[in-house]
Amino acid sequence: MIKKSWGFATLAVHGSGGHDPLTGAISPPIYQSSTFAFNDSQHGADLFAGTAKGYIYSRILNPTQEALEREMAFLEKGEVALAFGSGMAAITVATMTLCNSGENFISSRTIYGGTHAMYLKVLPRLNIGVTEVDATDLNQIEDAIDEKTRFLFIETPANPTIEIIDIKGCAEIAHRKGIKLVVDNTFATPYLQQPLTMGADIVIHSATKYIGGHGDTVAGITVGPKTIMEEMRKGVAVDVGACISPFNAWLLLRGLKTLPVRMDRHCENATKVAQFLAFHPKVERVWFPGLRTHPQHDLAKAQMDNFGGMIAFEIRGGLEEGKRMMDAVELCTLAVSLGDCDTLIVHPASTTHSSYSPEDLEATGISPGMIRLSVGVEDIEDIIDDLSQALKKI
Repeated sequence: MIKKSWGFATLAVHGSGGHDPLTGAISPPIYQSSTFAFNDSQHGADLFAGTAKGYIYSRILNPTQEALEREMAFLEKGEVALAFGSGMAAITVATMTLCNSGENFISSRTIYGGTHAMYLKVLPRLNIGVTEVDATDLNQIEDAIDEKTRFLFIETPANPTIEIIDIKGCAEIAHRKGIKLVVDNTFATPYLQQPLTMGADIVIHSATKYIGGHGDTVAGITVGPKTIMEEMRKGVAVDVGACISPFNAWLLLRGLKTLPVRMDRHCENATKVAQFLAFHPKVERVWFPGLRTHPQHDLAKAQMDNFGGMIAFEIRGGLEEGKRMMDAVELCTLAVSLGDCDTLIVHPASTTHSSYSPEDLEATGISPGMIRLSVGVEDIEDIIDDLSQALKKI
């Protein structure tokens, strides 16, 4: 029995209620099957017609996938969730569902480089327009909306500048203009931020990151109203084959149980690392919403339960000194992605955001010397010691 008074960590461990209905297993089984048998010909016809519940083919739905979708919708306080083979699949399916050819949407300008690349390479072929704006300025959002705009997409905290965008303010504008608000909640997770409770219509995750948490799977999640989610599933996702594998769905279910514990440690470590970097003489600037110097510090306090595990910073001397620093680390791993137990360090302008032109990088606040740090769950003394010894070598 699930109690409303239970905290998030308890809910994450015990789930939305009930164990595996067939076996009573506490850990949901992996239904590693592509195909499911029909009882008879009429049963098969009813399943395809949607008049009977059950499973046909794992590209359409799988019991392990369904268990993950149920828990993600529960934790994000949404009606229905969809699981995909990647975060980019989730974003692409959402875009193709909400926008038809000849229509457009508005996006915050500082977003994951893969999302930006999709805007540049894929959407023009579909005749779907996108306008990127500084979404910290709500007036820019309102001014960009026209009669063909169908939704507003924001990423907060943003990758890699850790920019914070006002979710409630965006929701008010979107709904007044008759469009949907879609929020990429990857950096915060439902443990730190629940955009649907602040007026967002759809939440998206690259579940590869904190939801999985161990750097061992690639996946995406979308959560929203039943009507839109079913349109996504039946109208786009099934037909383009954007399905998640049963094993990856199981890995994410496992990750959800430890999400609060891991996020607490990520947040604690990141706060201490940000404070260390902020006072280091060789560091020019630190981007972390937990610091009072962050331009949206008060907004972050208002709409997040903690400040997350992501930091960006810049070394005095710019790009070349930053490269020397990254090459000198011993504990931190030089790699893309984020949200792993390991601390990961990367140079966005040349890797994750290399799809941005130099002009776009400047406009979005991604400086040539910016370094992004995904702070892991190691002993904080070891993380700081590693950064300290690397900074001494530049």
